[in-house]
Amino acid sequence: MKADKQIIIDDILERINSSSFVLVADYAGMTVPEFAEIRKRLKESGAEFHVAKNSFVKRAAEAAELPDDLAESLSGQTAYVVGESDVCAAAKALKSFRKEFNKAEMRSGVLDGEALDTAQIEALADLPSKEVLQAQLLGVLNMPAQQLVTVLNEPAAALARVLQAKHDQG
Repeated sequence: MKADKQIIIDDILERINSSSFVLVADYAGMTVPEFAEIRKRLKESGAEFHVAKNSFVKRAAEAAELPDDLAESLSGQTAYVVGESDVCAAAKALKSFRKEFNKAEMRSGVLDGEALDTAQIEALADLPSKEVLQAQLLGVLNMPAQQLVTVLNEPAAALARVLQAKHDQG
């Protein structure tokens, strides 16, 4: 029996180590269709929703050297969310599910080795998507170049307006 437990702990550890984030949520009172729905939403965002014994997750978290805050939040009916892509998308999926079904309360998390509390996870959920942030950054980076081109073109444009005005006068 002990070998079976170690296999489960190793599986959880592998998921945690291959993920850039871990979120812990309370799944108390959820039905099977609700589990299917939250898993579907998280899969669309590149994340996975797993349920395991708290003691197994604690051991895996200790082996992965995650902050103690995560292990402290593992009590009662808890599930963990891991993913290789965007943590904001996973947090958004959890937040929208919680608003719709009033279940799956977020407890804590870890992002790049740093502990997250509920407020920080909420803040991640409120951020725009990765694509929108990239577009905004690109716009900010392009703005000085656009302004430089405008400034460099202005003398020629002013000369063209003067010549056009002279031509219109006859």
